[in-house]
Amino acid sequence: MTWKHKGLAAGAVLAGFLTLSSCAALTDMASALASLKKLQFKLGGVHDFKLLGLDLGGKARIGDFSAADGLRALQAYRNRTLPVEFVVDVLAVNPNDGTGGSRNSTSTLTGLECRLLIDDKPTVTGNIDRPIEIPGTGKESVIPLRLSLDLLEFFGDRRYEDLIGLALAIGGRNGTPARIALDAQPTVSTPLGPITYPSRITIVSAEFR
Repeated sequence: MTWKHKGLAAGAVLAGFLTLSSCAALTDMASALASLKKLQFKLGGVHDFKLLGLDLGGKARIGDFSAADGLRALQAYRNRTLPVEFVVDVLAVNPNDGTGGSRNSTSTLTGLECRLLIDDKPTVTGNIDRPIEIPGTGKESVIPLRLSLDLLEFFGDRRYEDLIGLALAIGGRNGTPARIALDAQPTVSTPLGPITYPSRITIVSAEFR
């Protein structure tokens, strides 16, 4: 065999080895992805709720507003604007804790593109502003998501009292996230790069999904 033929043979062997190694690596990554369980999400509490910059955390009814604050809110309603902002805590659980056939692994949430639903009505969109690591411990991780909107833009047909009641029901002293939900599409980093969930999920306060 000439040196030329020997070189070609060696090259073929090396190419075959690299192909097998690449296939093995892809197989390992595919296996890892197959065992990767989806993160599960649920709405936690709502806090830092502000109406026209007024903190509603200590208020349970319209009567808890001072005369000046109540007049300000009513005037804003008559001017067809009622801006609110708040933080909703999204709870995430990573079920990849090494049990049930899954590998123990930390998942990195790189995106949580979502639309806020209030009383089932679609309103504004939001997203996380940085990647968040969710360790594979089975314990809840808290993802704060800040949202802002003008209530009259989406609920302009409601009375003043009803809108104030809605704001208090979500972010007041006795408020809960029961009247809100997130229509979301998470993106998680994997050994093959970021993978976006193929279908959207509805994140609610009643259960993990």
